[in-house]
Amino acid sequence: MKAAVVNGFQQKLEVKEVEVPQAGYGQVLVRVKTCGVCHTDLHAAQGDWPVKPKLPLIPGHEGVGVVEKLGEGVTSLKVGDRVGIPWLFSACGECDYCLTGWETLCQHQLNGGYSADGAYAQYCVAPAAYVARIPDELSDVDAAPILCAGVTTYKALKVANIKPGDWVAIYGIGGLGHVALQYAKAMGYNVVAVDIHPEKLELAKELGADVTVNGSETDPIQAIQEQVGGVHAAISVAVTKKAFEQAYKSVRRGGSVVVVGLPNADLPIPIFDTVLNGVTVKGSIVGTRKDMQEALDFAARGKVKAIIETQPLEKINEVFERMEKGQINGRVVLTLD
Repeated sequence: MKAAVVNGFQQKLEVKEVEVPQAGYGQVLVRVKTCGVCHTDLHAAQGDWPVKPKLPLIPGHEGVGVVEKLGEGVTSLKVGDRVGIPWLFSACGECDYCLTGWETLCQHQLNGGYSADGAYAQYCVAPAAYVARIPDELSDVDAAPILCAGVTTYKALKVANIKPGDWVAIYGIGGLGHVALQYAKAMGYNVVAVDIHPEKLELAKELGADVTVNGSETDPIQAIQEQVGGVHAAISVAVTKKAFEQAYKSVRRGGSVVVVGLPNADLPIPIFDTVLNGVTVKGSIVGTRKDMQEALDFAARGKVKAIIETQPLEKINEVFERMEKGQINGRVVLTLD
């Protein structure tokens, strides 16, 4: 089969022929049709996170395809079912986190396209218990970004602990942010969209943002405090330290800051202000299988739709180069079928 492989960190991916993997006990073999490109895939290829991925590695955790073979013991799926290969590739199912609905915090989890081979390939194996069921209403292309960008931003909004009618600021209207904005509107929130690129703010307006702020021209903190009195929650999906600092200072008393983006920096949290203003700072990483089901349902009902550009698998290195330069508007989905 054809696959894009990371042979070494800081190297270009090699698109080459590799052996088709075999489904083991409890696994399924999936014929991959599409796979979204996430910034995490770039981090994996560069090896620039503290926890390194396996090498060699086939990245990809937004894969959509069809079950081709069932491994021994699989009864929950059948050949021909459409499924997704997510970041939460598997978890132990037995620890306190798994048993209390926080399987994304399981210390024994495997991650698709990071600690387990992912979906930048024509075939991929995955545990039947952890693949996502793709609704019939979603195409293979449209479903792919929901498997990471969608469920990640949806979960971040859930843990923000806000209610319909509250104000939420989304910092960074890129691949994740433009999806987060749509989930926020679908969930009944008022949205402030913050970015430094005019074209992304125009997109935010088209997607229903109630207020837009260009951070390169206006101080977002001052603008948000003056226009809405501070937000009830701020979601930082931008990968800059400055965006986090602005997100923190834009929330009102009792508000929440939810960190999703992963800048290569320490994030300062002022203790005095946090205590005095009752501000909550949370980290949020992807979502559970239930979160995934809910996130896909929003998309299946037409409430959320990523802006998508398709490219063949052979173009992955060019896509990564554009991603590094911030030249991608929305999400890129690789086609393999």
